[in-house]
Amino acid sequence: MAKKKKAAVDFRYDTGPARVPWSAVGEPVLEDDVIELVKFLLPPLAGKKRAYEAQLKRAAGEITKLRACSGTAGKLSLSKNIEALEKQAAKILRAKYALFVTNATAGFEIAHKFAGLKPGDEVIVPAITFISTMTYPLSIGAKIVLADVDPRTINIDPEDVARKITPRTKVIVPVHVGGYPADMDPIMRLARKHDIVVLEDAAHAFGGSYKGKMLGTIGHFGAYSFHEVKNITSLGEGGILATNTRFGKDFARSRFLGIDMGRQVKNWLYDVVALPSRSGYFAPPNHSTTEIQAIGLMQQIGRLKGIIAKRKKAATYLNSRFSKVPGIIPPPLGDAKIKPTYHLYLLQIDPEIVGDDAKTLKKKLSARGIVNIPHYAPLYKFSILRQLGYDTKAIEKTCPAAEEMFQRSFTHLPLYDFDSEQLKYLADAVIDSVNEMKAGK
Repeated sequence: MAKKKKAAVDFRYDTGPARVPWSAVGEPVLEDDVIELVKFLLPPLAGKKRAYEAQLKRAAGEITKLRACSGTAGKLSLSKNIEALEKQAAKILRAKYALFVTNATAGFEIAHKFAGLKPGDEVIVPAITFISTMTYPLSIGAKIVLADVDPRTINIDPEDVARKITPRTKVIVPVHVGGYPADMDPIMRLARKHDIVVLEDAAHAFGGSYKGKMLGTIGHFGAYSFHEVKNITSLGEGGILATNTRFGKDFARSRFLGIDMGRQVKNWLYDVVALPSRSGYFAPPNHSTTEIQAIGLMQQIGRLKGIIAKRKKAATYLNSRFSKVPGIIPPPLGDAKIKPTYHLYLLQIDPEIVGDDAKTLKKKLSARGIVNIPHYAPLYKFSILRQLGYDTKAIEKTCPAAEEMFQRSFTHLPLYDFDSEQLKYLADAVIDSVNEMKAGK
């Protein structure tokens, strides 16, 4: 009978029990470490320092007692909790494969590697997105092509994508800005027609859907962010890469240097392999994640439906207030087919009706204590493209909607589980600011 080949797995350093073991964790996490983590994660409220210190002392005593009858964690990275998280995420996303990595940017890198991206290839990204959407292609000498945006959503404009496809286009990266779905059907039609890989930048969009499909699973790959500002977080940083393609079977090895414990070279513990892409092989990077991050994210995923519902409620209230004010353009909130995640509230104004532009509005809102940030500056504004030889003035002319929106018509408001007083103040502040602008004040 042929010997059964071991499954291809990434590096999970655990020698198991032995008379003289070699622990995966060099220095164990002890009670003092746990107490310091508690102090960081649960700091005292203003004016409550005395009560806080008393409770902390009691909690520290209980943790010390717990330590007296407990063991220590045998693995801190790439182990059972990460596996459980990946299964949980794949189930929620209805994806064949999900990989937990250090951040969404790492997910983009791995996806581009599987896509076989090479120097000189072209990648189409929206003019308005976070810088990480384009950093990996730039880092290897691929060419970034900026597509204009849809003025209603700030998402990539499929018609402009069609105009900018060339024989060198290898990847299209639609971004679901603020968690509102980009229009994926025409993007996927273009991808099929031209044999282009689609990588969804779903950094804001974990849990959203488009026409019955989960955002991030419509294209060939999708990457999500769990940075501290997102709807849910894996303790500050983290990302998931998802796919339904054949490349997912190599996901585990793509995260950690191609190390494969399922096979060994002679006289050594494992083999190191290059992974197949759409055009040859690539050397995998290292984007390993921790068990503690996985535990934190699994806990928050369990609350995600409620979190999105609260954000939707806040957005619905704001729309109900703003829709009554000429010159304020509330964002679309989705319907039976389009389900956003409400990560950001896109606030637009009509400068012609209001009599001024968004720069003035932002100043007035800031003066009223409202933090508002237009996500994001168009990519052609940044020095990096000029330094790499791009004619940014020429690019700007091909993206008139992005330029108009950034300069004159939009900003983003936060969406959290605000209490009714905060939410009313936020709406009042926007309306009062717009009315002042109309009056020329």
